[in-house]
Amino acid sequence: MSTNSGWLDDEQQRVWRSYRRMAALLAARVNRDMARDSGLSEPDYDVLSHLSESPEHKARLSELAGRMLWSNSRLSHHLTRMQQRGLVRRCECPDDGRGANIVLTDEGLRAIEAAAPAHVASVRAHFVNLLDEDQLRVLGDIADTVLNHLTRD
Repeated sequence: MSTNSGWLDDEQQRVWRSYRRMAALLAARVNRDMARDSGLSEPDYDVLSHLSESPEHKARLSELAGRMLWSNSRLSHHLTRMQQRGLVRRCECPDDGRGANIVLTDEGLRAIEAAAPAHVASVRAHFVNLLDEDQLRVLGDIADTVLNHLTRD
């Protein structure tokens, strides 16, 4: 691995640009499929899936914001719209009067359960099924290496 702090060489530049284009196009395709199939946005799905996997279908607003790499304020505005649609509700956090817990409603659980199969099918069609087992393993290892570096602090 090169530690040169100068310009990327041709191969490094090709890989970086291909990765960025792939990530953008893949996210756009999967998100477009999800909106078409379920009416949910990527942030809706992220919130609902996290809550559906959480104990008591509940999580702190700050925990959700951290997971989504959003500010608490930005997520709070998004949650207000989700709350208006009946997908989530807020409740006070008993151990922190300033904090809020976000709770998955029955409607939100039905929405994520209905959306998940088509979402998984889209991820498979546009990503997983295009790669063999070795490629998936290597990509997972690469992602873990970069994530460990970026989340070290």
